[in-house]
Amino acid sequence: MSKPDLTLHQEVHALYIDHYGWLQGWIRRKLGNAFDANDMAQDVFMRLLLRKQPVQAHQPRAFLSTIAHGFVVEHWRRRELELAWQETLASWPAPEAPPPESRLIFLETLIEIDRTLDALKPMVRNAFLMAQLDGLTCPQIAERIGVSLATVERYIAKALRHCYTLRFEP
Repeated sequence: MSKPDLTLHQEVHALYIDHYGWLQGWIRRKLGNAFDANDMAQDVFMRLLLRKQPVQAHQPRAFLSTIAHGFVVEHWRRRELELAWQETLASWPAPEAPPPESRLIFLETLIEIDRTLDALKPMVRNAFLMAQLDGLTCPQIAERIGVSLATVERYIAKALRHCYTLRFEP
């Protein structure tokens, strides 16, 4: 193990010893259950261990809670998607519902699409969704969101490039 790696591991170990209990409690209050809070607190420290640069947290609790906040937001977004998916499945007649083995694949795909779209700026994402889901043309989108046709075309192109890059490039 190289010296920078050893230093990083020592920093993370010290943070873990000093703040794990506090972080787990902070997450438990946000989520409402200890099981998910334990897993998520471990995920925070795993993320720190995978970093390449030193931690050097001057305010360790603020630092840890910022990282954990991202995990909490992701948790609730995923939960929201899971509930929407379950509601959709419940509304389908049994013969038309996908088989159980396909349901998880669909859900994971929805989560991946959500993450991809969330990385876009709101105006770009909205224009893209209007085109893809609502079937609106670029002139219709431009009128609806109050920007030029050229701007909408740039938004759509940017969203498509982003999706393409995530899908087809390493």
